Order: sequence, then C-alpha cells, then structure tokens
Amino acid sequence: MTKIAFVGLGIMGVPMAKHLIDAGHDLFLYSIPAVPAALVAAGGTACANSAEATRQADIVIVMVPDTPDVEAALFAENGIAAGLSAGKIVVDMSSISPVATKDFAKRIEALGCAYLDAPVSGGEVGAREASLTIMVGGPEKAFETVKPLFELMGRNITLVGGNGDGQTTKVANQIIVALTIEAVGEALLLASKAGADPARVRKALMGGFANSRILELHGDRMVKRTFEPGFRIALHQKDLNLALSTAKALGLSLPNTATAQELFNSCAAHGGSAWDHSAMVKALELLANHEIA
Repeated sequence: MTKIAFVGLGIMGVPMAKHLIDAGHDLFLYSIPAVPAALVAAGGTACANSAEATRQADIVIVMVPDTPDVEAALFAENGIAAGLSAGKIVVDMSSISPVATKDFAKRIEALGCAYLDAPVSGGEVGAREASLTIMVGGPEKAFETVKPLFELMGRNITLVGGNGDGQTTKVANQIIVALTIEAVGEALLLASKAGADPARVRKALMGGFANSRILELHGDRMVKRTFEPGFRIALHQKDLNLALSTAKALGLSLPNTATAQELFNSCAAHGGSAWDHSAMVKALELLANHEIA
C-alpha cells in the first residue's frame, strides 16, 4: 500500500485516481474547484490544499491542463513544494512544455526529491480503461518505484530518458496524431467529393498499408459526424503550441504541424474548441465547400 497525493481531478484525473484507490492505495486528493464526492466515497481523502495532501504522501501525482497550472500546483502558496520532505517523488502526468519541465525538475530536486515527467496518451477512454500510454522522463530509480502505479493506469509504459524527455515524446505524439487526422480527413473528403462512399472507402483502406487507429476511430467519427469530445480541439491546440514553441527555441521548422494548428484554429473560430479533434475535418470541408456524406 502506497500513500499517494493526487492533485488535479478532471476528466482524466478522476478515473486515474479511482484505479489507484481500487488497487488499495491511500489517496490524498486536491482539485479545483473541489474534490469529486465519488472519489471520497470510494475511499480517498479530500485535502484543503496541495501542501496538505503532499505532507501525507510518499508519491505526488499531478494531472492538470497546462504549464502554468503545473507551476502553480508545484510552487504556489500551499502548493506541493510546501509539503515536500526529502525522499518523496513528484510525478507530473500533465502535458506541458519540455523546457519548463526541466526547470521544474531542478527546483524539486533541490528540495531533496525526485521528479518524473510522465505525460499520457489515450484520452478519456484510455483513462477509464486503464489503457493509457505513459511516456516517462527522469531518474531510473524513481521510475522503478512508481512503475507499479503506472501499471494500474496504463499499458504501454516507457522510460524514454531524462527529465523533459517524457514531455518531448508527448509533443512528438501529438504532432503525429494531428497530421494523421489531417491526412484521413483529406482522403475521405476526396473520396466523398469524387462520388465514392466514404464509409466503404474507409473500410477498404483499413485492410491496407494506410490503416491506423486514427483511420479506424476518427475516420468513423468523420463519416458518422460524431464529434462529441474524447479529446478536445482546445487541448490539441495547446499541445501543438508546445510543439511549435519548442521548435522555435530549437531553430527548427515544422511546416505541417503549423498547418494542422491553423486548421484547429479555424475550427475554434467557428465555435469548435470543445469538439473532438477529429472535427479538424470540418475546417477542410469549409475549404472544399463539401461535407463528407
């Protein structure tokens, strides 16, 4: 049994924390605006702030939306740093800036604690089904300590390298996902405009080299027009902003990533920030003046 502080209980954090509670671990919980009652009923302990949760735990998990949120969770008044003592491990499972992550890690290590960046892929479904992909950066000893907890939340768990490398891997993942959504959208749009049945085209493509999980799942969403979010466009915009800002800092050009971001921006401009990211196809449809039938 491990004592765990879990800070950030949103769409992803709630099921992740529930898996840890169900496995018999003691969880000390903090979230804004409040700790969900269901987690308390399941056996978690609600705390007044992050510092209080951290003082009672050996391992601290953070799952919040963006880089400023992680910084606040860690270093604000009554934040995680205020509750740390030497030997504890802080695990950030948010998706944030690799550059900022390296700075956060140094500040936490200066307090005598280990730091892991461990962003996830798989969305709300993966969080509920404990099938997340977890990409980890940080010291191997801390990784081995936390790995049994990762295994309760995900399936594909990889120590990529040092601090920041987990976040870099997540940024790379989000580039591939965005560009593949764009490719599937273009392909099905072409098929539809040419008069072919896009559902049948998708089925045929799934038997060949073009097959992918995105063609399977998001291609189906495009054909059926089901854009309720599993992963919101606003969150993918945030991740591509991380990709583009990191590329700028490195003196690197990512032209197709920039194009994908502009397509997401178009969706957001049409009120689609909360659409599933597969709805990028709507921006392509606007350009073509044609909707996939």
